[in-house]
Amino acid sequence: MTNTSAPTDQARISSVRANALASRLEEGARRLIAFANGLSNEEWRTRTPKDGRTIGVIVHHVASVYPVEIQLAQTVAGGKPVTGVTMDDIDEMNARHASENAGVTKDETLDLLRRNSAAAAAAIRAFSDQQLGEAAPVSLYADAPLTCQFVLEDHAVRHSYHHLARLQRALRPQAAAKGVSS
Repeated sequence: MTNTSAPTDQARISSVRANALASRLEEGARRLIAFANGLSNEEWRTRTPKDGRTIGVIVHHVASVYPVEIQLAQTVAGGKPVTGVTMDDIDEMNARHASENAGVTKDETLDLLRRNSAAAAAAIRAFSDQQLGEAAPVSLYADAPLTCQFVLEDHAVRHSYHHLARLQRALRPQAAAKGVSS
């Protein structure tokens, strides 16, 4: 009798691909956590160039949007288009988030980042190889048919790395003024 609960070769291969994505997300979150953990209160409240959000608000932003990013990927994985999402919507969401979370603390933010990145990694690990390869139109990209894996890589996986680099650059002028090399 065959054990039907044992994973197939295809399922094991799929889990390797999903695991790799989840591991990259976890590494980015760990790097962002380590960075944020080392910030002084003054640095936490430093406004970033261009958009003016504080470093703390941006770290909280990364933590808070993991569920949305995973939901978008799950939509595509199900073969359904992502509609009605534009850069203007993203900008509005980010501005609303900044306004509503202006006084966010480091402790609550790091807790949220840990919880939501772990949940996002678990959700990514649940994707099959077939789901990762599923493509559907995504309005944020002019309805280009994109794969679930691309949506994950360009959003949930990349997000912490992208913002970490911006936040580190935002602090460099202060480090230079204090005589610290960057």
